[in-house]
Amino acid sequence: MNLNSLINTTLSEADGVFTLKNENTTLGFVRFNDDGEVEYIFVNPLFRKKNIAKKLLRLVQEKTQKKIIFQKPISPLGFKLLKSIDKWN
Repeated sequence: MNLNSLINTTLSEADGVFTLKNENTTLGFVRFNDDGEVEYIFVNPLFRKKNIAKKLLRLVQEKTQKKIIFQKPISPLGFKLLKSIDKWN
């Protein structure tokens, strides 16, 4: 996954969570299970509209090799995100 466009960031993975940080704060994270179900996804409001959520979901898809599914309840922003990645599945 190419995160080069996000300068000075680090990506970590632990126990079904990908976390993207810079030196000052967490930019976003996604919690998922082995079935590709996204349990929770968050992007810091200051860093939204930079495709961070899509990049995190792509990492989940690559890791699990499964169709991305969001667990319910899904927020309005979650529905918008899910619709934008429909073509992946």
